[in-house]
Amino acid sequence: MAQIPAELKYVASHEWIRDEGNGIVTVGITDFAQGELGDIVYVEVETLDETMDADEVFGSVEAVKTVSDLFLPLSGEIIAFNDSLESDPEKVNNDPYGEGWMIKIKISNPEEIENLLDEAGYKELVGA
Repeated sequence: MAQIPAELKYVASHEWIRDEGNGIVTVGITDFAQGELGDIVYVEVETLDETMDADEVFGSVEAVKTVSDLFLPLSGEIIAFNDSLESDPEKVNNDPYGEGWMIKIKISNPEEIENLLDEAGYKELVGA
């Protein structure tokens, strides 16, 4: 069964959010998502330093069998990309909530966090 940490927030497109404080959140894909995708071979994010709206595509993740878009869970500016994923994309498979994080966002609308799924809501979504 996929790990679904209680302290995180989630979106239906299978990204997770960790609130770092000071209007900064860290984003990655969930354990469920990486399990469905299989072995991840490439993570592409070309939107660093861009300000985007929630639900816009901020990048893509390529697995052996498929390519999947990554959707921004909250509006804001993408201020960091996990460069280590360029040489070691399997971190997303091995540690999706830790070393496999993807981006950090300086959020522009903190109220959007209230619209995200909690642990129970995400479990219901994925049938866990």
